[in-house]
Amino acid sequence: MRSQPKKKKPLWLKITGSIVLLIVIAVGIYGFMVYRSVSGAVETMHQPIKYKTEKREQELTLTEKEPFSVLMLGVDERSGDKGRSDTIIVITVNPNDQSMKMLSIPRDTRTEIVGKGFDDKINHAYAFGNEEMAMATVENFLDIPIDYYIKVNMEGFKDIVDAVGGITVNSSLTFAQGNSSFTEGTNTLNGDEALSYVRMRKEDPNGDFGRQDRQRQVIQGVIKKGMSLNTLTNYDDILDALGKNVRTNLSFNEMRDIQKNYKNAVGKIDQLTISGNGQRINDIWYLIVSNEEQLKVQEELKSHLDI
Repeated sequence: MRSQPKKKKPLWLKITGSIVLLIVIAVGIYGFMVYRSVSGAVETMHQPIKYKTEKREQELTLTEKEPFSVLMLGVDERSGDKGRSDTIIVITVNPNDQSMKMLSIPRDTRTEIVGKGFDDKINHAYAFGNEEMAMATVENFLDIPIDYYIKVNMEGFKDIVDAVGGITVNSSLTFAQGNSSFTEGTNTLNGDEALSYVRMRKEDPNGDFGRQDRQRQVIQGVIKKGMSLNTLTNYDDILDALGKNVRTNLSFNEMRDIQKNYKNAVGKIDQLTISGNGQRINDIWYLIVSNEEQLKVQEELKSHLDI
């Protein structure tokens, strides 16, 4: 009895199968390249510190989706001078209600500099004792745990903006700064323009508070663009800019846990402000925050961190 000859697969099926296989291989190679580039960039950015918060009874566990906080320091680093943290922003992330809160602390805020034993402008903490003293001082001022820090070289921040393809902001006034001009309303900015946008202060009727609002807009714009699918095509530029200009105590595994467990929180960012009154003490201008205002902000952040 003759065996039935095997039917040959149609040519179109063979071609389709080959194309699918090539796509799978290409995606695998691309994924490996992205993974290797990301891990390399994070290794460059990773700057461990000795500081550890004492305001948590138990250690933070990102895999359990616990709310956490980040201190963002914007520093103008110059040759031979590590600079001061003229941008101080505290971000709290709560995955349970899928939200972030972003608080800008005015750099002239008078508070105790932890480790020095005297009151001074809060932005001097970084100049006195680097990230550790800045974290301890902000933690004491807000009475919340500060889990992580992210330090950004503001001079190089323009590279990050350019790497994500520019950002869109909504200016509350028309003004010029450096070689850039801005109109009231929507503005699309490249890196140099974004840097000028956040640095203007003297022409703003709200002074440093207006500057803080522009800082938050730019950071929020970078986060929004960085989370978009379009950035996958230029991930090398983004990682290169981050590697050169960002330092953090977040490890690669911690970043991966945040991306996995907290990404939905990025969609809702609430902007917080802290107000005070200007006062000269020993011929130095400070922002004095009342106990009532300080307590109000503390309670809101504690609630968001579920503590």
